[in-house]
Amino acid sequence: MRLFSPLICAIAVLASVPTSSAQAEDGAVYLSTYIDLMPNEVGSGMALLKRYSNASRTQPGNLRFDVLHEIARPSRFAILEAWTDEAALESHESAASTLRFRDRLKVIQGAPYDERLGRSLYLGSGKCKDGARAIYVLTHVDVLPNHLDDALTLLKGMSNGAAKDEGNISYHVLQQANPANHLTVLEVWTSKSAFDAHIQAAHTREFRQGLLPMQGALYDERLYDKVD
Repeated sequence: MRLFSPLICAIAVLASVPTSSAQAEDGAVYLSTYIDLMPNEVGSGMALLKRYSNASRTQPGNLRFDVLHEIARPSRFAILEAWTDEAALESHESAASTLRFRDRLKVIQGAPYDERLGRSLYLGSGKCKDGARAIYVLTHVDVLPNHLDDALTLLKGMSNGAAKDEGNISYHVLQQANPANHLTVLEVWTSKSAFDAHIQAAHTREFRQGLLPMQGALYDERLYDKVD
């Protein structure tokens, strides 16, 4: 079996990333993967992703394995996974089910998949529980390196503020291994209307205004349904 070399190199970088900018809430390793299928392969791709998810959840060290389906672009999916440590993720990477999944994905993908490795920084837990109509929001936040600490302060405040909003389930901030000034925000809301109300809230608009001059790239926000 062959280890996925770029990801293993990223794990080595992750282990050496200092945490002085923010205190990670747990020692888990998180991996976000963005998948773009050919439009005529959505059905077969979803079946493939479900099989891969079922196999991965049974592997030692798995804490989370969610498959998300983008609402605006049905041919695009995302996987959010969490593992107890780097060793557990490495074992998963070399598993037969993982290699089989990647081999079959090559045939139906519209573009190469994009993996982003990171650790948890902030987790704001809302007052609501996950449900069948829940909306998942994944946002890639890219800030200029000299603004990283200020951006993390803003995101910390946002994780606390969003948790108080009506309909919030969670607001989770992940810091990418390399480069460390790239972050992923995972929000979960009870419904699209709850998310829309959050977007219009004063503290959300203040957050976006404060983050704007720090951004190194477009604030990339995508909405998803969870694949059961």
